[in-house]
Amino acid sequence: MDTSTSPDRGYDSARSATTNGSVRSGAVRARAAKTRETAGRTLLSLVAVFTAISPYVADWNETHVLNPLWPPHAKFHNGQTMAMGTLLALVCLFFVWRRRGDARSNLLAAVGFAGLYWVSQAAAILYPGAAYFDPQFDTAGKYIAGLPVQAVIEIVVLGAIAGAAVLCRPAPSPRRPEAG
Repeated sequence: MDTSTSPDRGYDSARSATTNGSVRSGAVRARAAKTRETAGRTLLSLVAVFTAISPYVADWNETHVLNPLWPPHAKFHNGQTMAMGTLLALVCLFFVWRRRGDARSNLLAAVGFAGLYWVSQAAAILYPGAAYFDPQFDTAGKYIAGLPVQAVIEIVVLGAIAGAAVLCRPAPSPRRPEAG
């Protein structure tokens, strides 16, 4: 019998709050953590799908793959980059939804694979002679707030990956009061 509401003792609000409240608040915390984790996994999954599809949308046209001015070897490397985006996305999805193994390791792998394509794209401009656009395609419409559209996409996607990592991370263990 729950003595917090016993007729002999009357209603003890402090006892009732700690007895029933801690169980309830623990369940609420667990539900909130599960909701955060699901939101983070969903966000990483959306990033993965975007990573798999966006290179084909951006490059399968006259600016890249169908550009008659591009030599065959340049098209080879473009195909390599597009395929790498798809493969990284698939591996990311594998680790995002993997049930076996350590959850922290799965999260780190998923975040790492999700970010590799975008970090390598961001670094590509650092190579000698690299440009965001070929001269004939470099127009004002390819910039957002003065930044090349690729840089804006990289910032947004890497921010989404960071947000997903925060959402998926395990909640800190509740602190126990120190004995004293």
